[in-house]
Amino acid sequence: MDRIDLFRVYARVVECANFSRAADTLGLPRSTVSAAVQELEGRLGARLLNRTTRQVAPTQEGAAFYERCLRLVADMEEAENLFRHAAGGPSGALKVDVPGRVGRLIVAPALPGFLETYPQIDVTLGVTDRAVNLIEEGVDCVLRVGALPDSGLVARPFGMLPLINVASPAYLARHGVPEAPPDLAGHRCVNYASPSTGRLAPWEWLDGGVPRSQQLHGRVTVNSAEAYIACCVAGLGLIQIPAYDVQAQIAAGELVEVMPGHRPAPMPMTLLYPQRRPPSRRVQVFADWLEALLKPACGLR
Repeated sequence: MDRIDLFRVYARVVECANFSRAADTLGLPRSTVSAAVQELEGRLGARLLNRTTRQVAPTQEGAAFYERCLRLVADMEEAENLFRHAAGGPSGALKVDVPGRVGRLIVAPALPGFLETYPQIDVTLGVTDRAVNLIEEGVDCVLRVGALPDSGLVARPFGMLPLINVASPAYLARHGVPEAPPDLAGHRCVNYASPSTGRLAPWEWLDGGVPRSQQLHGRVTVNSAEAYIACCVAGLGLIQIPAYDVQAQIAAGELVEVMPGHRPAPMPMTLLYPQRRPPSRRVQVFADWLEALLKPACGLR
């Protein structure tokens, strides 16, 4: 194993805080990962990691060396990509993750165009609404919708995603059409529970630019966008949803927008990738392609 590979292995162990998880993400035996770190410590003449039965953590020297490793690996990848680009473009495996509806409705149908443009890149597309751990799962980049916690990841904003209020014609025929937030007292919603936390999303709107919210009564709770839309079409209540997500249902007359003057605040759409300088060429070209695809498809502002 050459020095750059040793640096890559060491950086992944630090990021995963565990030899086994690091080995899984690298596709290497645990013994190989452990031996690589031992070899690196021998070459440097310094202890880089404090080891316990459950996890590892960098020593003071190891933390400083980790930052240097990131720069060295990134510089090497940048140099390699310069020649690969000249010889025919970026290449290699790219593992990405996007929200379920975005993946199925927008990304997957357009993916043949990306693969044709970049014939040397192979894509593993994860389509899920759960929060993916990039480091532990070896993911190059993820698309997230909504406010982001402080994660130490690099964020590339794509724009703001408009949301609307919708209901089925059958529901509105039974319960009436709400015109403003005070009318919501006589209505019910389809509750949406976060797949990660289980927290119910409140009903939200902007009042003179100020965000307001209240919890509406609902007899049905779901934790996926597919079920959320399906229950609304079935007449079980009002929902708030990205506008692109229900274009087909509105066009077919299955759903109708209500309270257009009291929409919730738009949500940020962001691409995240691990801290490195700079991101790999294949991540860069995918990010550029994805942003150009999503801006018109999702109505990003």
